[in-house]
Amino acid sequence: MANTPQAKKRIRRNANRAAINGARVSRIRTFIKAVESAIASGKKDDAAEALKKAQPELARGVARGVMHKNTASRKFSRLTKRVASLG
Repeated sequence: MANTPQAKKRIRRNANRAAINGARVSRIRTFIKAVESAIASGKKDDAAEALKKAQPELARGVARGVMHKNTASRKFSRLTKRVASLG
């Protein structure tokens, strides 16, 4: 159990940050799922549009520190490849 005021503050802060970061990761996943569902439906235009919206979200996740740069790059690359193979 935390005894010092600073340790207690850290516990509060870490809980708040975890909630914010969890929401960010969830938001990124939602955008990726939108691209994947558009790919599954076979609509290239919709998939391309969803991909265009997902890319800044991935970049924002990297900038905010909730996702590694290479992970975001890999996800975007694979999604782009799948969208390009449609049609």
